[in-house]
Amino acid sequence: MRQLAARLDLRPTKQRGQNFVIDPNTVRRIVRESGITGDDVVIEVGPGLGSLTLALLEVARRVVAVEVDPLLAELLPETIADYAPDQASRFEVVLADALRITEVPGPAPTALVANLPYNVSVPVLLHMMALLPSLERGLVMVQSEVADRLAATPGSKVYGIPSIKASWYADVRRAGAIGRNVFWPAPNVDSGLVAWTRREPPATTATREQVFGVVDTAFAQRRKTLRSTLKSLVDGSGERAEAALVAAGVDPQARGETLVLDDFVRITEALLETSSGATA
Repeated sequence: MRQLAARLDLRPTKQRGQNFVIDPNTVRRIVRESGITGDDVVIEVGPGLGSLTLALLEVARRVVAVEVDPLLAELLPETIADYAPDQASRFEVVLADALRITEVPGPAPTALVANLPYNVSVPVLLHMMALLPSLERGLVMVQSEVADRLAATPGSKVYGIPSIKASWYADVRRAGAIGRNVFWPAPNVDSGLVAWTRREPPATTATREQVFGVVDTAFAQRRKTLRSTLKSLVDGSGERAEAALVAAGVDPQARGETLVLDDFVRITEALLETSSGATA
C-alpha cells in the first residue's frame, strides 16, 4: 500500500477521511465477519488503495468500488490486475461521490462492505441503504463512537438519530473493535465494526421522509419533552402536539431518546392526521 501511495505521490487528506488499512489480517477479518460468499455482489465505498478490495475479490462473485478520488480510482484497476489478475474481470470501479450516486452498474448488490470515510460515514451508510434495497446485509468500519451510536438502543446516552434511521432499514449490531495501528496514517480516534441485516421497513401510511423529519425534530433539542419539540410541526401548538402523542400512545412528557422507531412511526401518522383535521 505504501509503495502504491508513493507511486501516486499520495498524501492522505483529512478532508476526504483517508486512513488506509495496511494490515492484511484486518481486511481478512472484515471479509470473514461480513459473511459474504461466492454468490454475493459487493459494493465497497472508499476503497482507497485497494487492500480491502483485494480481500473481497478472494471471496465475492463481484465487487463494485465507489471512489471519489480520481487518482485512486484510476489506479485501482491496475492494482487488481497486478495483484489479483484472475479476479480482474469481476471488479469495477465507479468514480463518484457516494453521497450523490444514483445507481450502481451491473447486477444488484447484495452486500455492503467498506472502510467508510469517517467524516461522512453515517450519511453514506444511510444513502446506500436507501438507494439499494437489494442489499441484504453489510459490515462497515467507522469511528468507534459512530459505531456505538448506530447500534445503540433506547435509553442509552448515545442513542439518537443515526440509531433510529438505521433501524428503518436493518437490524444493527456492534461487531468488534479495530486498533489504530492497522491504518496509514494512524487516526487519532478508535474504530469499530458495525454489522447489519436488512429487514422490512415499518408498515405505515407516512413516508420515510416524513418519519425521519419527525425524528430530526424530536432530537433537535434533546433535553426537551416531545410535547415541546414537536409543537413546531403543528403550527407551534403544544396542545395539538400533545393530542397527537396521546393518540399515538406516547407520553407527551417523554423524550425522543426513550422511543423506538415504531413509536416515531405512530407519532408521525398522528401528527399528519392532526394536521389534516386542522386543515379540514
